[in-house]
Amino acid sequence: MAGSMLRIVGISVVLLTLCLRAGWSLAAEPPAKAGAPPAAKPAMPVDASLPSVARLSLDEAVALFLRENLSLLMTKFGIDQAKGQQITAALFPNPYLTIGTLSAYTQGQTMDRSGQITTQVQQLFEMAGKRGFRIESAAFGAKTAEANFEDTIRQLSFTVKDAYYRVQLAQRRLALAEENRDRFARILEVNTIRFKKGYIAEVDLIRIRLQVVDFQSQVIQAIQDAENARADLRVLLNLRPIVELVLTTEMDYRRFEPDVNALRTVALESRADIRVKRLTQAQRMADLKLAQAYKYPDVTFGGGYAVQGPRGPDNQQQVLLNMGVPLPLFNRNQGGIVQAEVAVQQAEVDLRRTLIQVENDVDVAYINVVQSRRLVEAYRAGVLEDARSTLTIVERAYERGGATILDLLDAARTSRAIQQSYIEALYSYLRNVFLLESAVGREITS
Repeated sequence: MAGSMLRIVGISVVLLTLCLRAGWSLAAEPPAKAGAPPAAKPAMPVDASLPSVARLSLDEAVALFLRENLSLLMTKFGIDQAKGQQITAALFPNPYLTIGTLSAYTQGQTMDRSGQITTQVQQLFEMAGKRGFRIESAAFGAKTAEANFEDTIRQLSFTVKDAYYRVQLAQRRLALAEENRDRFARILEVNTIRFKKGYIAEVDLIRIRLQVVDFQSQVIQAIQDAENARADLRVLLNLRPIVELVLTTEMDYRRFEPDVNALRTVALESRADIRVKRLTQAQRMADLKLAQAYKYPDVTFGGGYAVQGPRGPDNQQQVLLNMGVPLPLFNRNQGGIVQAEVAVQQAEVDLRRTLIQVENDVDVAYINVVQSRRLVEAYRAGVLEDARSTLTIVERAYERGGATILDLLDAARTSRAIQQSYIEALYSYLRNVFLLESAVGREITS
C-alpha cells in the first residue's frame, strides 16, 4: 500500500510539471517599444513556453480540459488501483516454512548427541471456489472504476461547456451595452449643440446625459462579468491569467428537435452512472458468493523432513506429512453472509433509483429545451427586429421634432430589454441542450 501511495504521489508531481510546461499554437507577444521602462520583475518565474493567446473552439476547450485537468487525472488513478486489487485477488497464498529443534537432556544426553532438526513447509488451499469469487469481484471493481471515470467526464464536460458559453453570454451583453452607450453618446453630442443654439430644453439634455451614464455603468458591469467568466474558464482549463482566451465558437441558434422516447432508451443504454450501478450490483453478488463460500473451511497440507543426532533412536531420519482443517463448529461466517445479502439488496435499490432518476432527468431536460426553444423562436420571429427598428424610427423622429426625449428614452430602454432578454433566452436554450446531452450521456445531433 505504501509503495502504491508513493507511486501516485510521484505521478501527480510529473503530471503537474507537464501541465505547467505544456503549450500549443499561440499568437506572438508584441515586442517592447523602444525606450520603454523595463517591466517589473514577476513574483513567479514565467515559463516562455506558455502561450499568450489561446484560440479555442468549444470542442477544443473540452479536449483541453480532459487533457490538462489534474483533478480528473487524479480520479483516473482509481482505475489503476482497482486493477492492482484485481492482480492481488488472483494470487495464491504463500507457503509457510517452519524450522524447529528438539533435544533430550535426560540420562546425560546433550544437543549434539540426541538433538533433532525439523523442517516443514505448509500450504493453504482455498476451498469452495473462494479464489474464483474473489477474482470475479475484483474484475467487477475494475470495470466499476472505469465507468466512474467515464461518468466523471460526462459531468465535467457539461461544466466546461457551460463556462464556455457564460463567457460568450458576457461578451454579448458587453457588445449590447457598448452599442447603446455609443448610440446615446452620439445623440448627446448632437443635442449638446442643439441646446447651445436653443433648440432643446436643458432638462432634455440632462436626461440624455443621465442615460449615457447609465449605459456606461452597464458597460462596466458587463466587463466585470466577462472577466469573471473568463477567470472561471481559465481555472477549469488550468490556464494562467496571462493567457488571453479567444473563443471561436459563437453563441448561435440551432434548432434541436429530438425524440424524447428515443432519448430515454439511449440514456438507459449509454449513461455511465447506470453502468456503475449495474457493475456494483454484480460485484455485490460475487461478494455474496464469496461470503457463502467462507462457510466451508480451507485445507492446509504440509510436509517436512527431520534429522536426528548420531545417538538418537534407531529411525535416524523422518519424513513428515500432515493435513489441517479448521472445524466450523461456531464461526461459519454467518455475520459476513448477512452483511453481503444486505449489500446486494442495497445495490438493487440503488440501481432502481438511478434508473428512475435518469428517466426523470431526460424528461425534465427535454421539456426545458422545448420551452426555451419556443421563447428563442418567438424573439427571432420578429420581436427582436421590431425592437431595433422601433428605436431607429423613434430616434429619427426625435431628430425631426416628431417625438419627445421621453419617447426616445423609452424606446431605448425597451430595445435594450428585448435584446438582452433574447441573449439570456439563447444562452438558456443552449445550456438546456447541454443539460439534455448530459442527461442522455451522449451528444445530440438532431
